[in-house]
Amino acid sequence: MGPTASPCTELATDAARDRCVTIRTRLSHANLFGSPSADPSSHQAPTPQATTTWRVSPCPFYVSQDELQFFTALGPQLLSFYRALNRLYNESIKGRQPAWVAAYLDLGKPDALVQYSRMKRFRDELPAVIRPDVIPTEDGMVITELDSVPGGIGLTACLSQTYSDLENNHAGLVGGRDGMVRGFARMLQTIRRQREGCIAILVSEESKDYRPEMSWLAAQLRNEGIAAWCIEPREVIFTEEGLRLRIDHKEQPIAVVYRFYELFDLLNIPKAELVQYAGKKDRVSITPPYKPALEEKSAFALLHHPILRPFWEQSLGSDCLRHLQAVMPKTWLLDPTPLPAIATIPALSMGGHAVAEWTALEMATQKERHFVIKPSGFSELAWGSRGVSIGHDLSQAEWSQALRNALAAFPTTPYILQEFHKGRLFDMDFMDDASQAIVRMSGRARLSPYYFVSDGTVELAGILATVCPSDKKILHGMKDAIMVPCAVRPE
Repeated sequence: MGPTASPCTELATDAARDRCVTIRTRLSHANLFGSPSADPSSHQAPTPQATTTWRVSPCPFYVSQDELQFFTALGPQLLSFYRALNRLYNESIKGRQPAWVAAYLDLGKPDALVQYSRMKRFRDELPAVIRPDVIPTEDGMVITELDSVPGGIGLTACLSQTYSDLENNHAGLVGGRDGMVRGFARMLQTIRRQREGCIAILVSEESKDYRPEMSWLAAQLRNEGIAAWCIEPREVIFTEEGLRLRIDHKEQPIAVVYRFYELFDLLNIPKAELVQYAGKKDRVSITPPYKPALEEKSAFALLHHPILRPFWEQSLGSDCLRHLQAVMPKTWLLDPTPLPAIATIPALSMGGHAVAEWTALEMATQKERHFVIKPSGFSELAWGSRGVSIGHDLSQAEWSQALRNALAAFPTTPYILQEFHKGRLFDMDFMDDASQAIVRMSGRARLSPYYFVSDGTVELAGILATVCPSDKKILHGMKDAIMVPCAVRPE
């Protein structure tokens, strides 16, 4: 199958260019699109000037009706997966499932955080935001990973509003014009319930690049009548009664903390212990919950492990399990512990032969190295496409070294080995900044649907498409990528 072209490519050149200018102007006014030369450190305001840029396309990324049905059905399946994973972890602790499950998921975490996450009051809590990264391939959709602390919520919301407003009768955007804002709002309102106070979106210094979009999102929530502010952790005021926030020279209680920081970074976050204490004493609700076991990429390895198949079948049902195993690539935790002489690594082969030790992979040919090595979680290298090594993109020596480094990092920072699936090609137009001309690009897409959980139900609120040039192996937000919301392809 060749590249799939967007129906938007039929726009007249002048109209397409004018549309791109309008989109960029609106994003700039929202402080979500900036100049790479801007220096955030020169701004003393809580919300720094946005510096991220990308290629602006005149139209959204189009998906078919069948693809929309896939994404709509995927949300409840992923929530079921999180519920089952949480149950698997809890039963592993109690000895009802293999003890090595919890042992693997707790690797590298401080004991205090592990014990905090296991508190009875948090036992059933799950992420309320679910965002998989999905790659459309020639053989179907593939989920490369799950993220419960994702960036892009505010960006996707603003893009949805912007592209929707370009055409008054355009009703095809996934989630609609305001689906992202209202879905996020409903999720937070569900968590707040009867608790008095405002919503505090805490963005750490490590995640400061996302502060502009979360500040924009907080302003949208206030427009919806929800008291919400994007703040730095140091702005939190601690009292024995709970957490408070000073707004317009007045203090008000914080009912919900939306955690926009990674748990590995807790030691670097001001007042992090006070936030945890308030959560422990039920003075505030915190989402996503402090449950690092649910944020490990090695969960994919557990889904494919033959020993755990009866558990997954019982928890998910055969149909859901079969679907998730089809869209989640085979994954292995790179544990250097030697296997018994009669054992092999489940479902891993090289040259048609079973593999019994990881070092055998060092001699794999380039064609046999269609694997990705990446940190499982709880590491500064485990987000933002850092720490990723793609086997067939490396020399033999580089691949061998990447494998050795990953094994050596165990158990402090466990790594996973995952099958690599190549994305299919798409044609999209964008406005070239230098020539101000509309240029066509062939690229591979990463589709990131955003699901919000409210009262146990899942809502697909929008999908962000990141289309990277075809020569890029790792698909992520970059200045050479096209970033647009998804819409259903017109008939």
